[in-house]
Amino acid sequence: MKVIGIETSCDDTSVALFDTEQGVIQNLVSSQVELHNNFGGVVPELASRAHLVNLIPLIDELMNRSETSLDDIDGVAVTAGPGLIGALLVGLSTAKAICWARDIPMIGVHHIEGHILANELTEPMQFPAMVLVVSGGHSEVILMPEIGVYERLGGTLDDAAGEAFDKSAKLIGLPYPGGPVIDKLADDGTPGAFKFPRPLQKDPRIVFSFSGLKTAVRVAVDKLERPISDQQKADICYELREAIADSLTQRLFQAAHEHNVKAVYLAGGVSANSKLRSKTAEMAQKYGYHFLPPKMAYCTDNAAMIACAGAARLVAGHTDNLDLDSFARRPISSWK
Repeated sequence: MKVIGIETSCDDTSVALFDTEQGVIQNLVSSQVELHNNFGGVVPELASRAHLVNLIPLIDELMNRSETSLDDIDGVAVTAGPGLIGALLVGLSTAKAICWARDIPMIGVHHIEGHILANELTEPMQFPAMVLVVSGGHSEVILMPEIGVYERLGGTLDDAAGEAFDKSAKLIGLPYPGGPVIDKLADDGTPGAFKFPRPLQKDPRIVFSFSGLKTAVRVAVDKLERPISDQQKADICYELREAIADSLTQRLFQAAHEHNVKAVYLAGGVSANSKLRSKTAEMAQKYGYHFLPPKMAYCTDNAAMIACAGAARLVAGHTDNLDLDSFARRPISSWK
């Protein structure tokens, strides 16, 4: 069964071809980083217009590279939300047009489910599992007894971890997107040069808070003489990365212990962070949980994960009508 995936939830235009037997055949991404770099973040109107320009040529390229025609496609999976409404509508409208013209099923995919099932593209997931979803807009812990069944146990009370990385990078004077830059600079940082808080450590709930961490970075930066040296930037990045990784892994394994799962997983753009990956691996080995991080190519927004999630629903007989709406916000829910 072959499924096209379409992902336009934010600033990356991506299309993919997924086969339930062969796996990912092609996964193409058109980045908009340079377009939004001067603004220090994604401009929704510009993102939507770029998707309009990029999406159809990218689908044509996907068909050419995979030597496949739309006649060979069994379904189209598309991100329905959460995300930027204008951006989502470009992908959803395109998917509807293809499905109407070719009389094939359409599957609307929750963006977070796509990120979770990116782990399925590396190896078959083990269940029950605990998943830490971390990105620019999400920081939450989800219990997953099987594919299609999701229970949100808790999440951030304010900012997401990815937002904390990006906004802290701006305070330090680093380019957008800040997460990868901080991760790289942190490798040259000096342990103990700065000390940032790990909020809510004694709170029994599965919750995060990163707004105070951003404030701590701002206070530290304001105390430094200008210009800030490269070593000082690296030192701040080191402690910031440590603080976020500590906070995230504490809650992930707290939830894993409480619910007696077999495996733990990372999902979302921040799952590419080297410290988060290594610390999760270290703690999983210590406590006896299965863990394998998603491939780097599937950490950030991509259509392969959407196609994989859509294929799972299609195999189970779950499809959507052509009147499906996009949504900016909505918690993940079970469909099985």
